[in-house]
Amino acid sequence: MNVSTLKRIEADPNYQKLVSERRSLGLTLSIAMIVIYFGFILLVAFAPGFLGASLTGGVTTIGIVIGILVILSAFALTGFYVNRANGSYDVLTQQIVRETQK
Repeated sequence: MNVSTLKRIEADPNYQKLVSERRSLGLTLSIAMIVIYFGFILLVAFAPGFLGASLTGGVTTIGIVIGILVILSAFALTGFYVNRANGSYDVLTQQIVRETQK
């Protein structure tokens, strides 16, 4: 790919929109996951009694449930990103490719 093609792609409003939206969404989801993860770590550090409390009177504790929710939230956020990428981001990418091939 030559320099003029790259310049044309970078000047394309669809490319600028794609870069902006991906950066914004990636940053937002990353911050959300960091807050969730470090929130759990802070609970472990400062509220071990709360996390160690039994839910049902057996061996299942609140900490196990919250830990599972942390893992599931990572899958959910990843799924949300993939859904968005396969939807609007792919459409924008295809438009950029079509414009570049002209």
